[in-house]
Amino acid sequence: MVDLIEKKKELRAKAMKLPLLPGVYLMHNKKDEIIYVGKAKVLKNRVSQYFGSDKNHEEKVRRMIENVDYFEYIVTDSEFEALVLENSLIKQNQPKYNILLKDDKGYSYIRVSGGDWPRISEVKQVANDGAQYIGPYMSSWSIKETIDSARKIFRLPNCNRRFPEDFGKGRPCLYYYIKQCSAPCRGKMHRDEYQEAFQEAMDFIKGGSSGSIKALTEKMEQAAENLDFELAARLRDRIRAIDKVKERQKVVASKEKEQDVIAMAQGPRHTAFEVFRFTNHRLSDRESFVTEGCEDNAESRSEFIRQYYAMRDEIPSLLLMDGEVADEELVIRWLAEKRGKAVKIHVPQRGEQLQLVEMCRNNAAESLARQLGNSGREASALDELKRLLGLASVPEYIESYDISNLAGGENVAGMVVFENGRPLKSAYRKFKIKTVEGQDDYGSMREVIRRRFEEYRIHKDENEGFGRLPDLILLDGGKGHVAAIRPLLEQMGIDVPVFGMVKDDKHRTRAIAVTGGEIAIHSTRTAFTLVSKIQDEVHRFAIGYHRQQRKKSTISSTLLSIEGVGEARAKALMKHFRTVSAVQQAELIELELAPGMNKPSARKVYEYFHGKTEE
Repeated sequence: MVDLIEKKKELRAKAMKLPLLPGVYLMHNKKDEIIYVGKAKVLKNRVSQYFGSDKNHEEKVRRMIENVDYFEYIVTDSEFEALVLENSLIKQNQPKYNILLKDDKGYSYIRVSGGDWPRISEVKQVANDGAQYIGPYMSSWSIKETIDSARKIFRLPNCNRRFPEDFGKGRPCLYYYIKQCSAPCRGKMHRDEYQEAFQEAMDFIKGGSSGSIKALTEKMEQAAENLDFELAARLRDRIRAIDKVKERQKVVASKEKEQDVIAMAQGPRHTAFEVFRFTNHRLSDRESFVTEGCEDNAESRSEFIRQYYAMRDEIPSLLLMDGEVADEELVIRWLAEKRGKAVKIHVPQRGEQLQLVEMCRNNAAESLARQLGNSGREASALDELKRLLGLASVPEYIESYDISNLAGGENVAGMVVFENGRPLKSAYRKFKIKTVEGQDDYGSMREVIRRRFEEYRIHKDENEGFGRLPDLILLDGGKGHVAAIRPLLEQMGIDVPVFGMVKDDKHRTRAIAVTGGEIAIHSTRTAFTLVSKIQDEVHRFAIGYHRQQRKKSTISSTLLSIEGVGEARAKALMKHFRTVSAVQQAELIELELAPGMNKPSARKVYEYFHGKTEE
């Protein structure tokens, strides 16, 4: 630790001697490997920031700094030249701590197997296996979508069963019952009928939906004229299925002829980027990338754009983004020079374009969820909550508090914890209010928060339980609760964002409270669902503890009213018999044998419930 501190001091001293000029800096480790490449408008200011206080550094940046042995720099004539050089050096050296995108983009093919019962599938390579291959295609996503649509429309099987060998071997799968497969496995479908459906599927793949509808409509009309109503009905169903696919495609249609939509979602230690590519107003391709680290959003978007389009030859005239892009003018200039035409970056605030961005962001959250192993809705909710509250990072660890009492009596509080959007019940805690008399929710909340963070000071080296600092505190209450708690945290030196959860007159979550007012949450947002879940859970937990205390109080008053029974004996009786009812029903001999009891006290208890008895 001492060596690391000394090393940072040494590197900072060298950084303070750098020129006040634009340029590129390269961080090296002890193995002389380049582990990070960055650009700067002013080299001295940017590089020296790394080796000062690490309070505002992300975890990934802190890890990078710990591994820096020395740095070098290259002065450039302008910040734009620095950006171009930075891109080149990142591509050349693939530094560990830069955003690195794995370019798995390659050609895709449609494979058509041979035989009397052919199948279609998407593959990356052509094999010498006697099958027919159609392609190549650049977008594997669009090919998969097309094949999937063709299978569903024309009800072709998507399983490993072989025909006719597997006829009648087992029941049809779920796809048959939801009318997405004709189930040749039943053995009741003629080969000619299957081949007809298969050929129509191939026409759909090659000619598109419009051509298929025209051809199928002609066949349907001809079948109706020939009074073959069964065939006409089957063709009608296929036409309707194609129409449904077209309607679904319209949902993600773009008013711009060509544009890319880029959005990001952040988890505790990873960032996911999603790209929707539109050609001729239609979604033509999708790509997902998950990278390590959660750096500043604007910086991350800027670096992603440059890395992504360094791998792609096609750059559209418009990029829709989900937020601010650092060095936007420089990035636009770089894109325009690479494209040979003007490029615009736009952050939509309303309308259809905003809907496309939100859809893209939700898909980024789904990709992130697959990486983290939790549901896409939870990842999306946490990312949305971060943006809604203006947090520096995703609130991986959330603590929530609620006060419960009855006219100031049995004053208690409950604390619940949500980790990665899910309840962490092992970290739940109960508080019995000790210093506040009567109904004073603000005073009670201050006591609870003070006690919780006094425990943090004692156990912070353990980094679990009370020793772990939350990323966010949510109080069940309005701006008054927030105003009561924030000064206390500042006084204690605790830097954790605090917000309230406000309910409407029907006891449903409607807003998040801040010191100066409220932030409304729309009920359709994923963040709304998460906040509502947290508020309901902390209320349930606090109310449950309050009822438990009231019950104990009632029990204690019953047993303590018996002559010869003090707190210790009452507690021992309840531990042994579990309930007052069981104490009441116990025989005298059972009471005498109970822990902590003697014959006189046992008789007093027995007579309290059953009346006087003779010796």
